[in-house]
Amino acid sequence: MVIGIFGESCTGKSTLADKLKESINAQVYTGKDYLRLEKNEIMAKQSFQTKLREAVNGENIIYVISEKEHLPLLPDGSIRILVTADLEIIKTRFAKRMHGNLPGPVATMLENKHGCFDMEPHDIHVISEHTNIEDVCQKIASITICAHAAKEA
Repeated sequence: MVIGIFGESCTGKSTLADKLKESINAQVYTGKDYLRLEKNEIMAKQSFQTKLREAVNGENIIYVISEKEHLPLLPDGSIRILVTADLEIIKTRFAKRMHGNLPGPVATMLENKHGCFDMEPHDIHVISEHTNIEDVCQKIASITICAHAAKEA
């Protein structure tokens, strides 16, 4: 099973991926982690796409995406999870990453990117400040269990 978790920076994607990894025994890739697969970027991308296609009906892989250019790497049959958060929450979280300071240009960048994933097709929408992550993990775990059971039948 391939689970794509996507959204803007600081929306809670990695937190969800970490919790989900525990509950479904999955391997997690983030952004351009696939570059570790090959020495050449083009070959690494191709190897990763093959790995994801094969995993749709096999091992559990979670791919955390914060750049829209990586969405096409998700194969058909993936579970697509959109993670969003209020802009002020994103700014607060990003400021914490920057030791409490959010420079003006960074704030402007966050404002310009806000909502950029909202129209992307998804199976589950997680609003980080309003959604219980445990509930989402249970829902996805039950989907993966059903998918693996159907494969074995």
